[in-house]
Amino acid sequence: MTEAGRILIVEDDADMARALAEACSELGYSPVLETTCAAGLATAKAGQFPLAILDRMMPDGDSIDMLAELRHAGTIGAILMVSALAHAGHRSHGLDRGADDYLAKPFAPEELRARIRALVRRTKAQPVDNDFLVFDGLEIRVKARTVHHGQDHIPLSPKEFELLMYFATHAGTPLSRMQLLEHVWNLHFDPQTNVVDVHVGRLRRKLEQHTNRAWIHTARGAGYWFGPDGA
Repeated sequence: MTEAGRILIVEDDADMARALAEACSELGYSPVLETTCAAGLATAKAGQFPLAILDRMMPDGDSIDMLAELRHAGTIGAILMVSALAHAGHRSHGLDRGADDYLAKPFAPEELRARIRALVRRTKAQPVDNDFLVFDGLEIRVKARTVHHGQDHIPLSPKEFELLMYFATHAGTPLSRMQLLEHVWNLHFDPQTNVVDVHVGRLRRKLEQHTNRAWIHTARGAGYWFGPDGA
């Protein structure tokens, strides 16, 4: 099977690892299992995977601490965290740190397979070459996952970048909070938190501070829309 058909699993519990591997195999993917964060990170850097499934509490630490380095490596299409830490705050923290989805244990096999299918489908839809999106001097480098304005680099968190990408590919279109939850956080329910507004606020301030103009606008009663002021 090609590398594009492999899914990385970082899980130290034998029974859970078997369940995750079986779900991947049933969907036609070849599971690659590692049992520590260090081994998972090394394997991720050595290959290309459309998806990584990470358990949080591992023998050598919390896998949430490796999310930024995984993103920086650029070899993982999407990240699904699975954890017995099921409180809404734990889920929000995982998503804030860069996970694409967060599945609380215990979960039904059908739900796991559905999450895997959805995340892999999203990675296939993303551009894989070194494309640029440019809006009046604001340059979004898709493959590098960086944003620049002139010579100025605008530092964004992984989730802020994903949010900007969704805004940029729907420029001028009002987007509801529920749309943003579904497409950026992969949540198909309202988590009863202000996670969208917080991230939009942070992204809005960073863009304005580095470009001296407004890019994200409030659409009264509808959510937000993206575009340079005056457009």
